[in-house]
Amino acid sequence: MTTQTLPMPATRRLAELEFIPLIASMTAIGGMSIDGMLPALGQIGRDLHVASANDPQLVISSIFGGMIFGGLLGGPLSDSAGRKLAITLGLAVYIVSSLICATAASFPVLLAARVLQGIGASIPATVSIALVRDLYAGDAMGRIMSYAMTVFILVPIVAPLFGQFVLLLGSWRLIFFAYCVIAGLVCLWLTLRQPETLALDKRTPFRLGPILSSARQVVGNRNAMAYTLAAGTIFGALLGYLNSAQQMFQDLYGTGAAFPAYFGSLAAAVGLSMIVNGSLVMRFGMKRLTILAFTGIAGLSLAFLVYVLATGGKPPLWTMLGYLFPTFFCFGAVLGNLNGLSMQSLGHVAGVAAAIFGSMRLAIAMPLGLIIGRAFDGSVLPVVLGFALLGSVALATTLWAGRSAPRVAGAAP
Repeated sequence: MTTQTLPMPATRRLAELEFIPLIASMTAIGGMSIDGMLPALGQIGRDLHVASANDPQLVISSIFGGMIFGGLLGGPLSDSAGRKLAITLGLAVYIVSSLICATAASFPVLLAARVLQGIGASIPATVSIALVRDLYAGDAMGRIMSYAMTVFILVPIVAPLFGQFVLLLGSWRLIFFAYCVIAGLVCLWLTLRQPETLALDKRTPFRLGPILSSARQVVGNRNAMAYTLAAGTIFGALLGYLNSAQQMFQDLYGTGAAFPAYFGSLAAAVGLSMIVNGSLVMRFGMKRLTILAFTGIAGLSLAFLVYVLATGGKPPLWTMLGYLFPTFFCFGAVLGNLNGLSMQSLGHVAGVAAAIFGSMRLAIAMPLGLIIGRAFDGSVLPVVLGFALLGSVALATTLWAGRSAPRVAGAAP
């Protein structure tokens, strides 16, 4: 496949050395908003007088609720109003909601603002992909997105360290003020430097009929829905881990200020896996690697579950890390492959399909993650049991899905 560049409006094009970091910044805001709050959950619970020790987990879960709706809104809005306006509106919502979070006097107000923050964060993340697609296609687009995803992979490693550093300077409220500054700088960067990429004659009215027609095609595709169900199921296990991570590492294992280092080292396993997967997928195929990864997650979790039960739910930290690292390595292979498998036969409605799949994954994962998080009882049993059960369900769902479409030589997964 040859490198392609799409025609664009007669405006100045950013150099890739500036364009790629801009795209990565818009994509990373959501991840930073999630992982950066993990070290602060205990302090938030104490300051806002939450009723249960597990209630601060809702600070993590609530933002995903907003992302469900923001992902559906961002694509159609950008198709009608333009990429820059849609991203700017999303960042504006994000900044205002972050200010509300920073000044929240009660826990319910904080959670409501986090939902709005999720809407604001998901719009630039969704629209930035369309912005890249306006300018690049084929291998060129793959190259741009690969470089941008490199930054995205670093977010779970850096964000908790960032949150912990801000806590050394003051209250958890400073983290939200920092989010305002970061989003404001990204918005200013976009406004001053990035030209609009969607010409006026290419825009489509924001009409419900065509969107629903495309949505029916997406929902009617059995294989795509099966892979989406598998993705949502396993993401529910990951969300359960995210909800429980701070209590598990800091309260159960007493890691204290070193918690971000432990969390980041496990996140690095996901990034390493994505790199390895990229070098193997053209040889072995997405579905085969996905089945292998799910087998690893389910098998490792079921085996470790026996050990967890034998130790009363509190195995030594080094054994827990020894289990989580290969589990997350398998998880990294699942992420990109399931996206590719879902989209294989839906290229003609790719925008709507991506929005629906993203929102459906979150809608499936949120309640599952909440159940696992709320079940935290001072042991690792709920987390390991969640990966074992949901990994097995995701494996069965992937095996049930029909045979994937034939691979095209040279095509990006």
